[in-house]
Amino acid sequence: MKPASPKSFNKKTFKDSAFWPYMQLMRLDRPIGTLLLLWPTWWALWAASDGHPEWSHWLIFTAGVFLMRAAGCVINDISDRKFDGHVTRTAARPLAQNLIPVKHAWLLFIGLLFLAACLLLFLQPLTIYLALAAAFFAVTYPLMKRLTYLPQVYLGIAFSFSIPMAFAEITGSVPKVAWLLFVANIVWTTAYDTIYAMIDRKDDLRIGIKSTAILFGDLDRHIVGILQLMTVAALFLAGQQLELTAPYFLSLLVVVWLFVYQQFQIMGRDENKCFKAFLHNNWVGMTVFLGFFTHYLLK
Repeated sequence: MKPASPKSFNKKTFKDSAFWPYMQLMRLDRPIGTLLLLWPTWWALWAASDGHPEWSHWLIFTAGVFLMRAAGCVINDISDRKFDGHVTRTAARPLAQNLIPVKHAWLLFIGLLFLAACLLLFLQPLTIYLALAAAFFAVTYPLMKRLTYLPQVYLGIAFSFSIPMAFAEITGSVPKVAWLLFVANIVWTTAYDTIYAMIDRKDDLRIGIKSTAILFGDLDRHIVGILQLMTVAALFLAGQQLELTAPYFLSLLVVVWLFVYQQFQIMGRDENKCFKAFLHNNWVGMTVFLGFFTHYLLK
């Protein structure tokens, strides 16, 4: 018998290991959520520091993004474990398949929160207060899918707290432009997570989960388009307040083109194309960051 290549053997062995379900639980196999949380954090770090964030700030905030996103995924799956098995997209998740004891999931969640809390030891008091507010929104987000049709907005708030946190840590205050970026990110998150929710709409209606995709109904594409325009407008105003130059505003033109592409993708509400449109938002966040980065690089 011909032995398996080391590459295929290692990959298969790792996925068959006892650790793999825990990796899946933290979504380490699906980094899109981390990236969508990371880009706005980096926007704020570069804007607050005039393009020169300290290495320690970059490391703490980047690590915080990874830890809190992982913790948010774990608590989300704990909360949704009795629903995920009835939704096509989430049926294979570890807790839905009983691959991990719920007790272990709770211990993992607590461990991730503890590691994130350790990072707070290196931050200023105002930043810590904002971090505690962010943690509250992240932990309570799963409940919103039962209580309101606006869980996407709630997620947007949770995903946006790193922006005022970065300004608070670097400048000692949270100026108006930080809140403008905060709002821009909430609106953008609501838009792309609505696209994500369009994938699950049929299953969510059947099992009683609420979302903006259900709330918006046949107007979903139009409202997503309005939210995307609002995102660009808020980012444009933020750029004016920060006195940014051409590279940043050129990046916003690219963002407009990316949003138009997404509108074409979701036009027929095909689930696969909606998922591609959702993933495409990684390019939006990266493009805006490159606008910030290039402005300060050439300044």
